Amino acid sequence: MSDASHGELVYADTLGAGCHWSLVMPKGHVLRLTDIHGGANVGMLMYNPLDHLERLNIPDTLKCQHTFRLTRGHCLYSDMGRVFCSIVHDDFGWHDSVCGTCDRALVEERWGKLDYQQARNGMHRNGRDGFLIELAKYGMGKRDLAANLNLFSRVVADAEGNIVLAGKAAAGSRIELRFEMDTLVVLHTAPHPLDLSAAWPAKPVRYEIRTAAADADADEAVLTRAENGRGLLNNRLYHLGCSSAACGSH
Repeated sequence: MSDASHGELVYADTLGAGCHWSLVMPKGHVLRLTDIHGGANVGMLMYNPLDHLERLNIPDTLKCQHTFRLTRGHCLYSDMGRVFCSIVHDDFGWHDSVCGTCDRALVEERWGKLDYQQARNGMHRNGRDGFLIELAKYGMGKRDLAANLNLFSRVVADAEGNIVLAGKAAAGSRIELRFEMDTLVVLHTAPHPLDLSAAWPAKPVRYEIRTAAADADADEAVLTRAENGRGLLNNRLYHLGCSSAACGSH
């Protein structure tokens, strides 16, 4: 499998601890996320920028690949059976897909209320509000929230069947997502909802946008999972339609 790291760097910046951000990732580009200090959590949502009703579908992503553990070689699916992106590099090896995001009540109960007037950029932000602020920039709101990913956070079931946060990434860990269609990506770096740390645990993450070096039809995600080949075929049919004049009228 080709390494997406070889793509040309287009843009890079750092998303601060407990912050939020969004952009449209173009097809054929890689989003690299790096946990700078270790212990970060990155909440993520995805949407079709031309039709916001098409969005990341976690249940379909898991069931069509027969997995609860998302890592290198897996694809992230929309609810139209298309592949938003493929995971082409992963140092951590396990990313949470079932626990959702923290909200204002949880953050205030666990770590106390700390607003901008008190702490400026050190305020305690929550993931749900971060998502909503970003979604509002594109005319979306509460009804557009969906199940999100939590990158760099591993969860497992304990002996009693409870889901617990079992691991965080080490400093320098990175994940790279190669986008197979234009995708609106919404991110936050608020804590994982199951994080029981005594001190505010939000950490910064570096993000880089790179050109993709790999061919989607020849790499691990397709060669090991027939379902992903069919998902990418749906992408090709979609892009054939979007090549027409009608696509620009959405």
